Amino acid sequence: MHHFDYIDQQILIQIREDARKPFSQIADDLKISNSLVHQRIRKLKQQGVIKKAEFVIDEKRIGFRTKSYVGIRLREARYAEEVVDGLKKIPEIQECNFVSGNYAIFILIFAFDNQHLRKILYEQIHHIDGVAGTDSFICFDTNFKRQVSLDSLTKKDKYDQ
Repeated sequence: MHHFDYIDQQILIQIREDARKPFSQIADDLKISNSLVHQRIRKLKQQGVIKKAEFVIDEKRIGFRTKSYVGIRLREARYAEEVVDGLKKIPEIQECNFVSGNYAIFILIFAFDNQHLRKILYEQIHHIDGVAGTDSFICFDTNFKRQVSLDSLTKKDKYDQ
């Protein structure tokens, strides 16, 4: 478990807003030294808190008009890893999670249109050994999307008690 002080929290807030923000600008904004920013970011990377910096692409603007969440039922639990390995080979699948409830796996797919989604489901996913069935949930629009709240890090210690 990682404990974050105020400086770590503020650095994370700054780089979440703009991962390309120069460390010197972060240092100026927080009124700390540039080397302290470098040290803290290096430490957060080593701890695995910061995984990578990336550009966010708008899927709709590059032609992916159908977004669907898909619940996958397995024939048997022993097929779970094999199914995940098969799902990894399908580039339109953006996220894959083991879940509780009616499904063993829940995935997020971006497709060009409904026909493309149908092909992904019927010609790829349903052909993976161990898949018993799927249920699709078409996403009409994303109202908001955010990362985990960094403001609550200071409140976390209260929840641990």
